[in-house]
Amino acid sequence: MKKYNPLFVLAVLLLFSLESFAQSDAAWNQKIDSLFTEWNTPNHPGGAIAVMKDGKTIFSQAYGLASLEYLVPNSTGTIFNTGSVSKQFTAMGIVRLEEEGKLSFDDDIRKFIPELPDFGEKITIRHMLHHTSGLRSLHTLFGLAGWRDDDSRTNADLNRIILNQEDLNFSPGSEYLYCNTGYMLMVNIIENVTGEVFKEWMHKNIFSELNMSQTYVEDLYSRVVPNNATSYYGSDNFERAVEYWGYVGSGNMHSTTADLLTWLSNFSHPQKGWESSFQKMQTVDLLTDGSENNYAFGVIVDEHLGRKRIQHGGSIGGFRAYVATYPEEELSIVALTNFSAGNPGGHSNQIAEIILGKSNTEAAPKPAIKSISLNNEALAKFEGTYWDDKAKSMQKVQLKNDTLRYSGTGRERALVPISSNTFKLLNVPADVEVKFETAAKKDQLLVSVDGSGPSIFDEVENPEFKEEDLKDYVGEYYSSEVETTYTISVKDDKIELYQVRHGFIPAKVLFKDVITADYPTNVVQFVRDSKGKVTGILITNGRVRNAWFKKVL
Repeated sequence: MKKYNPLFVLAVLLLFSLESFAQSDAAWNQKIDSLFTEWNTPNHPGGAIAVMKDGKTIFSQAYGLASLEYLVPNSTGTIFNTGSVSKQFTAMGIVRLEEEGKLSFDDDIRKFIPELPDFGEKITIRHMLHHTSGLRSLHTLFGLAGWRDDDSRTNADLNRIILNQEDLNFSPGSEYLYCNTGYMLMVNIIENVTGEVFKEWMHKNIFSELNMSQTYVEDLYSRVVPNNATSYYGSDNFERAVEYWGYVGSGNMHSTTADLLTWLSNFSHPQKGWESSFQKMQTVDLLTDGSENNYAFGVIVDEHLGRKRIQHGGSIGGFRAYVATYPEEELSIVALTNFSAGNPGGHSNQIAEIILGKSNTEAAPKPAIKSISLNNEALAKFEGTYWDDKAKSMQKVQLKNDTLRYSGTGRERALVPISSNTFKLLNVPADVEVKFETAAKKDQLLVSVDGSGPSIFDEVENPEFKEEDLKDYVGEYYSSEVETTYTISVKDDKIELYQVRHGFIPAKVLFKDVITADYPTNVVQFVRDSKGKVTGILITNGRVRNAWFKKVL
């Protein structure tokens, strides 16, 4: 029998292995490339896509135009504004200072920013990292104050308006609510601790140390920097987008796909001296009620295709960005686009499925609903208007044609009884359970989605509203927190709000003393004194809850 040199055998096996990998890479590349055909059509913006597997960049391509005006194509080295992808870098700045012993995640933020209002509850750096601080968020706060989307806004603007705030959205640590304000205030902390300008400290201590030579913090949106893409709104007829938002900490970090792959690779194989830093970035903490929050330190830690994933998206102007790494698979994906319909997150998921395959864990089929029969008398007692004051959401329950019908401000749907007080919602993709209970002398509606903790709606005692009651709402309302006035008027039996920069804002009554209106006001609740006289309004517009406006006229 002929004997082969072991080194020869090893070389042959290695050759076959490399050839196999090359064929795999080629197949992946072709499938990935086919996802972006539309981006390569004439006069179309696009983006840059890069994929790293097992420490090797296996795909790096650019598509479409970086500038429609000058017909400049995107390249693999084009620089994009990454929007909220920036948050993980600010978080890393905090982590590095914590490891140097210069701060603790559980420090009260007023230790470093003493001028902040005392809200009567301790807000920690950890709360801001996890978006659980309860602070009102930048854009909705500014919108309520009269700022329009195309107004410039900076950290200095936030530092002024935050001093006027008298209340929080919720008790710190009790909820997750995405908040740009917290990440902007971390800039103040980093600057106050280091004595250096944030963007310069980040360049020296984060980007340069991690070999991210094309990444920088931009605090002046009008500055000209070579090789930056221009962004656009739309999906067909494009409009030029301007990134008027000049703040840093929560956004406005510019980078390339290559630099971001370098960053993501550290979640699998951190550079020497950065091991504990990237591990701490993945810290998740429970809310005060024991429920989970998968927003770690500037990143979301979740699962996709049955694998652990660390990810975050970003949006500013027409730029859309998404980065994801599957550390146990050593797979990282960066998708940067310069048009608002780019959908980088969706494309990233498609790329992950091409490389990793579909999830091994298939969703269990929805069980058939085992309904029971209830007569109209039993059903009628559940009729009413129900209000979730926390989420500012209304549901109406009415009996029609022997069936309970459930509706908010949208589509009406049927409720099927499965017990004397529990129902299932029909024709929805999730498993929605609606339960009626009585608590504290008040009827409640509890809504659970796919077994999650219920949203609680209390029955409104006096929902009836008469058109002549509109006169109670007419007047001027002023808030010292946002230093602006809203005027409420009635014309032809229709109610509307007016603010000098937003103009007239149409509104409609949901039920007595609660109206809904277009942004930036959204939900307006009227507050009455013991004699029934309207004394003011509370406005909630998503990331600002219950901003107080006193009736002044």
